[in-house]
Amino acid sequence: MPFMIGTAPIRRTVKYLEAGKLVLKKSIQIMLINYNSHGDHHNGIRNFVFWHLSQILYKNPDVQVVTIKNKTPSPFISCFYENGKKMLIDVDMKSKDEIMDHLLQVIGKSKKTLMEEDVLKMKQDNPANFGFGCEKSCICTIPGQLPCPGTIPLPYHLRGKYLMSKNK
Repeated sequence: MPFMIGTAPIRRTVKYLEAGKLVLKKSIQIMLINYNSHGDHHNGIRNFVFWHLSQILYKNPDVQVVTIKNKTPSPFISCFYENGKKMLIDVDMKSKDEIMDHLLQVIGKSKKTLMEEDVLKMKQDNPANFGFGCEKSCICTIPGQLPCPGTIPLPYHLRGKYLMSKNK
């Protein structure tokens, strides 16, 4: 397998990419990461980019993520919003885990929001699903299905009571 060659090939597996925790808010359009490839105070952001950038890209396909290397004296992350505002996040002398925790709190979606979106997505993804929050409210609205028994009574041959009483 050629994709398992190189430093930390685990980063290229789908299981690793799906394990990413950072899902950015919908209003963020661009995330800009500035750091240097040398210097001790840039170690945290370098490790963050090495280990977490691919997960961020995978989890946020609509967000443009740009990395700029060797252009700044101190590392920082800039986030640009839909309304034109900009947020500057200082990551100087922080470890990759501290950076991830801070980004989860500041620009990440909450766990409650993610769970609600997952439930809605699961309901809406499959056209066979019906009920509240789905495309069809009841199975009787799908062509070829029996109407609701409350509206039109079922035929006798489909009723369990009728079949059981007939056999006795």
